[in-house]
Amino acid sequence: MKILVIGSGGREHTLCWKLAQSPRVEKLYCTPGNAGIAGVRCRNGMPVELASAKADDIEGILRLARRERPDLIVVGPEAPLCAGIVDKVDLELGIPCFGPQKRGAELEGSKVFAKSLLRKHGIPTADFTVFSDPEKALTYVREHGGPLVIKADGLAAGKGVIMAKDAAEAEAAVRRTMLDGEFGAAGHKILVEETLVGEEASLLALTDGQTLVLLPSAQDHKRVGDNDAGPNTG
Repeated sequence: MKILVIGSGGREHTLCWKLAQSPRVEKLYCTPGNAGIAGVRCRNGMPVELASAKADDIEGILRLARRERPDLIVVGPEAPLCAGIVDKVDLELGIPCFGPQKRGAELEGSKVFAKSLLRKHGIPTADFTVFSDPEKALTYVREHGGPLVIKADGLAAGKGVIMAKDAAEAEAAVRRTMLDGEFGAAGHKILVEETLVGEEASLLALTDGQTLVLLPSAQDHKRVGDNDAGPNTG
């Protein structure tokens, strides 16, 4: 098989490292890749070939795929999935693409959409309120105090969640997100959530729409410092 991996981070380095171990893989491409990925070799000794298309350059990736004709495309980052790359690859090239279509990726691309879906179907989740008006959000957090969690609605590279221990921190988070534009368009709408304290478990499942395959559980340690101290990171 020839496989094209999209992305340039540690996630894509791991994907390439593992895919290269398969005896079925003849050639690996990665766009745009990074220096670590460039050092990965397939079992046949062939190094990963890096291309220049950025992960959010959908047309550039389509041109690359037309030229190289991979048997499979693996998408790492959220942004191209939310932009509909899987839909376009399927429509224009007919190449199998690992990742959700644009409609499914909205669960990742919009926290408001995801939380509203949970509430609609009675799936347990932290209580929340949605705001698109900064003044209404500020009034709400002043009245409710803390602790509260402020979340930018859109993609923010894993950094769009601010945990506030009191009303002053919550107000500052609303200002950073909605008025100062710290997270760009992702912060035009926010969620204000109740704070839940406990151990985190990330449970991932792969599906083709019919079959579910559960992966082993994992745990994310998002705070920048030891002992869960400091702000969240990506």
